[in-house]
Amino acid sequence: MKLSLRSSSISSDGGLLFHRELDDALGLMDMAAESIGDPRTGKNGRHRLVGFLRQSVFSRLAGWEDVNDADRLCRDPVMRQLIGGRAVEHGAASASTIARLETEMLTRPENLAAVMDLPGRWIYAAYDRQPPKSITLDMDSSESPVHGDQEGSAWKGHFQSKCLHPLFVFNQFGDLERCALRPGNVHSANG
Repeated sequence: MKLSLRSSSISSDGGLLFHRELDDALGLMDMAAESIGDPRTGKNGRHRLVGFLRQSVFSRLAGWEDVNDADRLCRDPVMRQLIGGRAVEHGAASASTIARLETEMLTRPENLAAVMDLPGRWIYAAYDRQPPKSITLDMDSSESPVHGDQEGSAWKGHFQSKCLHPLFVFNQFGDLERCALRPGNVHSANG
C-alpha cells in the first residue's frame, strides 16, 4: 500500500467541468472575449483574454468570492483545465493579474459597455437553440452600498446610504437580460 498526500492534484470544484462544457457549446466566453478590447501589447502575456474571463467567472460560480482566492486557484487542477491553454501546464493567473483584469481592463468605458451588454447576448445565444414562445421583462433598480469614495457613489435618501443605484432588466425566468450602472443619486425610473 502506498499513501501519497498531494493536495496539488485534487480539487473540490470538479462540477465546474460541466459549466465549461456548456460554455464550449454556447461559446459564451469566446463571445465575451470578442466583445472586450484587450489593451495588452507585446508577447509576454501568458494567458489569452478568454482564459482570464473563464478564471474570473468560473471561480465566482464555484463560490470563491473575490480575486484574493486566485493565488490558491491558480494551482487548482480543475481551474487550470477550465481555463485551458498554457494554464493547464503552467498554472492560471495570479490574484494581481485577475485584479488588473477586473479593475483596469474591464472598467475601460468601451469594455464596461460590452460587459453590461453580455448577459443579454448570452441569453440570446441560448434562445437561438431553443427560443421561448414569449418574453416578459421586469425592470428593477437596486441599492449597491459603497464604503469610501467610489466613482459615481452618492447619498440616496430613500436607502439612507451612500450607494450606486444600478438598473436591472430580468426576463420571466429570472435571467439578467441587461444592466446599467448608475450613480447613487438618480431617480429609480431614470433610464
